[in-house]
Amino acid sequence: MNAPRDMLISVIVSTYNRPDALERVLSGCGAQSDTRYEIIVADDGSAKATRETVARCASSSAVRIEHVWHPDDGFRLAEIRNKGIAQARGDYLIFLDGDCVPQRDFVQRHRQLASERAIVTGSRILLDETLTKQVIDRRISLQDQGFGFWAKQRLAGHVNKIAPLFVKLPDRKWRDVEQFKWRGIKGCNMSAWRSDLERVNGFDTSFVGWGHEDADLVVRLANGGVHRKLGAYATEIFHLWHREQPRTQASPNQERVKARIGDGTVRAERGLAELAQ
Repeated sequence: MNAPRDMLISVIVSTYNRPDALERVLSGCGAQSDTRYEIIVADDGSAKATRETVARCASSSAVRIEHVWHPDDGFRLAEIRNKGIAQARGDYLIFLDGDCVPQRDFVQRHRQLASERAIVTGSRILLDETLTKQVIDRRISLQDQGFGFWAKQRLAGHVNKIAPLFVKLPDRKWRDVEQFKWRGIKGCNMSAWRSDLERVNGFDTSFVGWGHEDADLVVRLANGGVHRKLGAYATEIFHLWHREQPRTQASPNQERVKARIGDGTVRAERGLAELAQ
């Protein structure tokens, strides 16, 4: 089962109180080579400025943009992503963070890599604080920059790599990950079939604080027969610089994921099915 060219895809963009970065992301999302998609902004309790940014972008967008919000009650990324899933109309879902600007062929590449019983985990190009400030202040369209611009940024140390911008590799067997690996699992850039996500009850909201709720999803999907595919050299996004989140819960959450690798857990303790409760 591949994603047909006319099938609607939902891009779920998670955000929290960073409207300037979100504006750059939504601008990039609205300028895709693929045309059969919608955008769901999954907002983990941002203030009024984010709502205004979404409304402004939606008013000029050729594709549907919906804003899903819940009150600010700490870090509840898993829950707001589940609410985004519930709001989405597409059969195939792409997850993107609100500080990650997509390339112009981002949706198209995820569509091409979509395959039966698979979750695609993409990679990212990291921008430093200096370049990020320029992108936001000058409203630079990263999608429209050529080799000269990126070579200059790489030589100056403002980005960590540029090769994936110019080398696009096809869907081949090397993309299939046979055994679980932590490396490369980034919830800021991944995609899966709605049916597979519903089967495992979505993201697990019992994970408290920052960290590893995305790896937990990948593990539970694998336990349920959904393998991981690498989206490298196809789906890279531009990750704008930000200060690191507090990671006090990272180690306990990691231990929970390790336990689930061994015990075969498939369904989230609290997930999509519990949203209405």
